[in-house]
Amino acid sequence: MNQLDIVIDAITSRRSVRGFLPKPVSVGLINKILATASYAPSGSNIQPWKVHVVTGGKRDELSRQLREAHVRNLPEEREYDYYPVNWRSPYIERRRETGWGLYETLGIKKGDRKASAQQHERNYAFFGAPVVLIFSIDNDLQQGSWLDYGMFLQNIMVAARACGLHTCPQAALANYPGITKNLLGISEDQTVICGISMGYEDSNCLANRYRPARITLDEFVTFHS
Repeated sequence: MNQLDIVIDAITSRRSVRGFLPKPVSVGLINKILATASYAPSGSNIQPWKVHVVTGGKRDELSRQLREAHVRNLPEEREYDYYPVNWRSPYIERRRETGWGLYETLGIKKGDRKASAQQHERNYAFFGAPVVLIFSIDNDLQQGSWLDYGMFLQNIMVAARACGLHTCPQAALANYPGITKNLLGISEDQTVICGISMGYEDSNCLANRYRPARITLDEFVTFHS
């Protein structure tokens, strides 16, 4: 495989994996992935990212507290709106297609709120991944820095693929920032953006069989000449 094919394969094989093996990921490999990701561009090279690597006992305790909050149905404390406040076409249809496509793969029927809640709870078990990355940003940085952050996050996921790992980016891991900040010592002048679960894929996990569709070039590309 030539260099171009390696890069393209790392990008196109990236997907949200929802079932990981308990196999540990070495600190050296984590550092390699994060060092590679740090080459993401940022306006005036301000590099706005802050990464909190959570493993071992701290990972287990974070999971316990987040799952407890979810099971107790505590109100979410998100520090920003990730999704649209008012959903509209074509985004609502794409969201429904993805959500129900996953649930159909898992055998969860429409209206089965108990099974849906249990699947959602797996977010807070990090889908079994041994490594959880929590991302925060200074409160006073603007939209441009958030755009820069997105490129950094993508670099992490692509670099992980190149290293034989899989990831699952999770907006849900920003639902209870008070819990996360308290446990990880993140200061109040930071906003918790999201998390990424990372590890080796469990190929026997049913959820990993689902592949959401991608829209065609005709749907999002306009050429001007």
